[in-house]
Amino acid sequence: MSDLTLTDFVGEAWWLIGSIVLLGFAVQTVQQRRARMGGERSRRVSDRTAGTVLGSAAGDALGAGYEFTNPTPDQDITMVGGGGFGWAPGEWTDDTQMAVAILDVIATGSSDLDAIASNFLKWYAAGPADVGNQTRSVLDGVALPEDLARAATSYLETNPGSAGNGALMRTAPVALVALDDRSEIARLAESIASLTHAHPDSVAACVLWSLAIQEAITTAEPDRPFNWEAAVRNGLPHVVEDRRDKWDNLISEAIAGPPSRFNPNGWVVTAFQAALSAIVNTPQPDEEPVGHLRDTLVAAVRIGNDTDTVAAIAGALLGARWGKSAIPGEWLDLVHGDRRRGSTQIRARDLEELVRGTTQPGK
Repeated sequence: MSDLTLTDFVGEAWWLIGSIVLLGFAVQTVQQRRARMGGERSRRVSDRTAGTVLGSAAGDALGAGYEFTNPTPDQDITMVGGGGFGWAPGEWTDDTQMAVAILDVIATGSSDLDAIASNFLKWYAAGPADVGNQTRSVLDGVALPEDLARAATSYLETNPGSAGNGALMRTAPVALVALDDRSEIARLAESIASLTHAHPDSVAACVLWSLAIQEAITTAEPDRPFNWEAAVRNGLPHVVEDRRDKWDNLISEAIAGPPSRFNPNGWVVTAFQAALSAIVNTPQPDEEPVGHLRDTLVAAVRIGNDTDTVAAIAGALLGARWGKSAIPGEWLDLVHGDRRRGSTQIRARDLEELVRGTTQPGK
């Protein structure tokens, strides 16, 4: 082996230094790119979590003025308010009031069922303008939060065919509790639904919809088509085994459509199918893909019957995919309501602040 000259040594030393510098630059570039991508994903998730709750509230407020009617194909669908309960333009109904009762708890970092049940009871005690028949029957006469689930079970025993849409309409916030844990989302969806709606169909619908919301928030690529059908079907393993085939068929019916087939929709199954059918059968605009949210909510209201609830259900999943940024600004400006009758009015920005609480580190 020949001896290294000083010139050789210096040359190799500079080569080594240069290589280290280039490596460091490459590592820094990769880290910066990862940080940028992580920041983009974080902003996207934040937009979608807010969109989940706000999309549901917007659908609720949009459909409120048309509840229990059947809009004609050429009828304008706007946040006109009115309806059977005299809602103000943009005012949400019991659907969002009950969702806020859940959101108020999970925004504190808790998923305590008794706390949620307590909020339901306070809401009912305030005398809501609108309350579903099954929800009323279960809440009426219950004094203690810990007794609510038992009252729902007793109601089911005496009314085995009752499976209203009152749990599905409020399920939007549930997935936000544990975006990285589908089993926990399924457990909570079942438990929260069963506080008032213990029927297996009500439970299954809430589990499937909540898991589809989670999948939309966490996996949808911004510039690629989202597979709505797969997102719903992917929740089937979390449904009780002897109900999976039934729900697999119900999903197929919804996909086939047309959406108008699912009227009336006070039953949880047809409400679920109406919302899903509206989503998958409404074309996505080529020039403005996010317009799919707006167009679908209008289509959901056009199905008729329980218009506010079908649009609220659809709005939660649409908002989870498209985000708050896809909700028309004029809708967000109008959307408002209260937690319970007589309480201080809150608006879209207040809902967004509550949603932000569900995603804070350590919660």
